[in-house]
Amino acid sequence: MKRSITSGFLSIVSIKFLLIGLDFFSAPLLTRFLGSSGYGDYASLMAIFSVYMIFVSSGVGDGVRKYVAEERDRAHWDEHVVGFYLRMAILLAAIGCLGLALAAQMGIVTSRLGTSYRTYFYLLSLLVFTSQFREYTRRTLMGFGLERYSEPLLFLDKILFITVGVGLAFLGHGVPGVLIGHMTGAVTTSIVGLALINRTVSLRTALARIPPTDFPRRELFTFNALSIVLILCLTSLYKIDVIMLRMFTTAQETGYYNISLTIAEFLWIVPLALQNVLLHSTSNIWSNRDHERINSLASRVTRYTLLFTLLLMVGIGTLAPVALPIIFRDEYIASYGPILLLLPGCVGFALARPILAIGQGKGDLHVLIASTGAAAVGNIALNALLIPRYGMYGAATGTSISYGTMFVFHVWSAKRIGFDPVTGARIPRVIFAGGVASIPIGLLARFLGDSILSLAVVPPVGAALFLVAAVGVGALDLDEVITPLEAAPDPIGSFGSALRAKFDGVDDDHGADGHELPADDASPVGERQQPEDRNAAAKSNAVSSSDVRERLDTIETRIERQRDRLESQQETIEQLIDELRRGR
Repeated sequence: MKRSITSGFLSIVSIKFLLIGLDFFSAPLLTRFLGSSGYGDYASLMAIFSVYMIFVSSGVGDGVRKYVAEERDRAHWDEHVVGFYLRMAILLAAIGCLGLALAAQMGIVTSRLGTSYRTYFYLLSLLVFTSQFREYTRRTLMGFGLERYSEPLLFLDKILFITVGVGLAFLGHGVPGVLIGHMTGAVTTSIVGLALINRTVSLRTALARIPPTDFPRRELFTFNALSIVLILCLTSLYKIDVIMLRMFTTAQETGYYNISLTIAEFLWIVPLALQNVLLHSTSNIWSNRDHERINSLASRVTRYTLLFTLLLMVGIGTLAPVALPIIFRDEYIASYGPILLLLPGCVGFALARPILAIGQGKGDLHVLIASTGAAAVGNIALNALLIPRYGMYGAATGTSISYGTMFVFHVWSAKRIGFDPVTGARIPRVIFAGGVASIPIGLLARFLGDSILSLAVVPPVGAALFLVAAVGVGALDLDEVITPLEAAPDPIGSFGSALRAKFDGVDDDHGADGHELPADDASPVGERQQPEDRNAAAKSNAVSSSDVRERLDTIETRIERQRDRLESQQETIEQLIDELRRGR
């Protein structure tokens, strides 16, 4: 089950990019086929469904992912965990399905949301059951370190949704057709996922075998309950604004705002991938009490996340007015204002996500709930205050402020839990690099104007400018740029190897800090230094000490990267051995 964090992250993030691309393809089609009012109803409906599913699914998914990954020294541990959470998933799905059906039948839905929502809620009740098993299978596979299977299932789900759901919307079946598309994808991926789990652990045996009395049921139940509270607070941060906006404004304005969220939340593609892989990956590190590795990992993840999200923030802020009328209809240019308001807060939330996952990996959820809950309460208060007066601009402002506080609160919670995600993250340098790069990127976009050419030219040129700025100010080490290039297929890999040879040759003629090595001290032995010489020497030692610390950080980063490579190679060897055994 061992595999490197890097390989798991790459499996997740590669699919995330594909999913984002598919979202950008499907969202404009849905806005056209459903209309702005229908799309607003669909957006508010899915926001309600997301909050509802927290009680049904979130504890099960996080629990099975965490505890399967821990590899405890107990007989049949994997089978017991898989069976425990499978039974819980079935029970909660049945209760959740019945709850929505009763709400529709008893008229609770129609009295508050309108008669059309009765049909929607009957369909949602079926979607509860199918979505529960889709998430259970994916999270179980992730716990086993099988992201290479779990993430393609998301891609399959999205393809089926677009094919069936968007297709039915095109044929005039409206929101019900889109919901049927969601169900089609969930049913198919659940069946495939259960079959994949069955190859690792017999589901029949897992269901039939009752865990012994010393099985930590109370620990699992507690984690499940606390996870529900945590995810409820977390989800409310990016769903409550849509629900409240629909209550106070029109479906059309809700549709515009939902597009703003879709664009701004593109910043989360890498943080979400990190959050998905870090919970179960760090769980085992925490159980081994390897605090040094946790701190090193947390600071690097914070730095990389900030680098990537700042790059995307500059790009989206610059290109959104060009992209909106091209991707969506012209009227959706109204979404640009809320996008600009949301972007700064989305950066803060992006930084908080990996920190949150590392804390979850330890299992100490009380502090995380306090931090997330404080941000969630602030979000509700700000939206309640601003939405009635300022509509979607008030929603964007209140939500952005709440997103930003997530980073502040979770740095505090991380230190309470026992790790530091900020020290060594070079945050001032990263922010400075973003500021330096934003100037030429903005000038380039203005020079090219509102044309499709700017969408083709600005992203690659902007990324290159940002990379140069990051290396130039020390936010990113050159080695951190060369290593991924070397790992890529040729000709990129060959180019990376050539760069490595070139800069390694330069390093041979220089000291560890990149400066030329000093000549031997020629002053006579025992000669007394003058006061100014001693001051100069003290300053030199201080600089040297700082350089040594930075060099040590770089060496630790390289060691960590080599460890990930070795774990990845070990995983490949173990997979080959398993395949050979099955071949026999």
